Amino acid sequence: MSVTGLDAFDTTVQKTNIWLDQIMTELGTMDRHQAYHALRVVLHALRDRLTVEETVQLGAQLPMLVRGFYYEGWNPAGKPGKAHREEFLDTIRAGFRPRENVDPEHIARAVFKVVAAHISEGEIRDVKNILPKDLRALWPHPWWD
Repeated sequence: MSVTGLDAFDTTVQKTNIWLDQIMTELGTMDRHQAYHALRVVLHALRDRLTVEETVQLGAQLPMLVRGFYYEGWNPAGKPGKAHREEFLDTIRAGFRPRENVDPEHIARAVFKVVAAHISEGEIRDVKNILPKDLRALWPHPWWD
């Protein structure tokens, strides 16, 4: 049964819900809002540390609904930004809702694991190769280093 009446919309809602379910599992929560906030804040932190070209290439493989909030508020001027691990994790900590009991490394690892499961290996390799080694370590193994 169609929820929206448009196959493209129904498909992206279904795919996004799969991603959120997997993030909930990785985070050990039943809170869908936390999973959404985790996905959003990590994708924004990542996006702002990639080249413009790589940002677009990654975005092209995201489900349409996820792609919408991935690009939300994006200003490609001056990109990529700082990519050091602590600054990256601080960005996640500051942007995550709710703010209590935030483990930004756990959040980043959970989201990266789900993203890596749904995006082509070649694209994940390209994204990782742009990042410094300390950020690459947050991605699941054993694919690449």
